[in-house]
Amino acid sequence: MTYQIINAIVVQSDAELSAAQAHGMATGMLCANEQAQSTEWLTELFRHGTPQADEDRTTLVHLFEDTRNLLVSDEFEFDLLLPGDDALLSEQVEALTYWCQGFLLGVGFTHAASDLSKEASEILKDIVEFTKLDTEAEGEEDESDFMEITEYMRSAVLLLCNELNKEGER
Repeated sequence: MTYQIINAIVVQSDAELSAAQAHGMATGMLCANEQAQSTEWLTELFRHGTPQADEDRTTLVHLFEDTRNLLVSDEFEFDLLLPGDDALLSEQVEALTYWCQGFLLGVGFTHAASDLSKEASEILKDIVEFTKLDTEAEGEEDESDFMEITEYMRSAVLLLCNELNKEGER
């Protein structure tokens, strides 16, 4: 699913969010509780927006379920929903900051921070710092940094998902 399609749905529904924030929120909710339902996500996502058309709702539910499947897959195919390489680097970095904000919201909806391990707490602190990235990025060095951060985020999300969902099994 492309960023542009999801972003168009979210923006036209007046949700006051971007596709990156929406996907980050879905991912955070699923990391904190693998049993989270798309209806909970859609309710939060469109709390201030207008109802979506059935086709758009189906597309969003599909994104949510794809995200769930990628998070639990052994193939490590999970990725952040961000603008493609054809977008300006500054737009990609801005979307990453929004994705991180959405992720933190999603985790916060379903998980108490008090019972996190030291490693999970450190990862969440890193994600908080990523919400403050300078979006005026350009050049090879910034592009390299962006790629490193997105790779870190992919791994960090999978680690958090594994840890937070193991806690529910205890």
